[in-house]
Amino acid sequence: MTTSRKNPRVDTFLRKAKQWQEEMAKLRSIILDCGLTEELKWSKPCYMFQKSNTVIIIPLKESCALMFCKGALLRDARGILTRPGENTQSGRWIKFTSAPQIAGMKSILKAYIQEAIEAEKAGLKVKFKKTSEYKIPEEFQNKLNKIPALKTAFEALTPGRQRGYLLYFSAAKQSETRESRIEKCMDQIFDGKGLNDQ
Repeated sequence: MTTSRKNPRVDTFLRKAKQWQEEMAKLRSIILDCGLTEELKWSKPCYMFQKSNTVIIIPLKESCALMFCKGALLRDARGILTRPGENTQSGRWIKFTSAPQIAGMKSILKAYIQEAIEAEKAGLKVKFKKTSEYKIPEEFQNKLNKIPALKTAFEALTPGRQRGYLLYFSAAKQSETRESRIEKCMDQIFDGKGLNDQ
């Protein structure tokens, strides 16, 4: 297996990191041994196989994580992968709190990374839930029925942006809160923007 070259931008990122430096350096060393290309994307060390994001190192508050971009495709023989959030469809991660913990899992991590590389080589894709499979909250459906321009604007959004809004509206437990969220987001929807777009 060929070792990859270090990217100077990742060197700078690690030098400036306020915590988890040792853990991230240990993960980096293991990943680079697997021959992936190192980049800095989304202000995180990202490792690619043939221009496809494969794994990302993510420093969190209480841990440091190794995120497998298409982790849902991995067998997870050891049962160590978890979803970052309940609505995450593709990514899976493993969290760490110490460099010795990472060192002790070196061969396991390399096996998981190799499996992720094999999935990329095989061109495997994660089957995403279609936007039409998400429940549209009644309050939003009523607005779409009353305001045809809103329906047109919503349907013009990318599937990811549509899902973002549907999940955000549905997360509110009370009808008034859903109504309020919908009202606040209407201008953004008309502007063709996603929930977190500026």
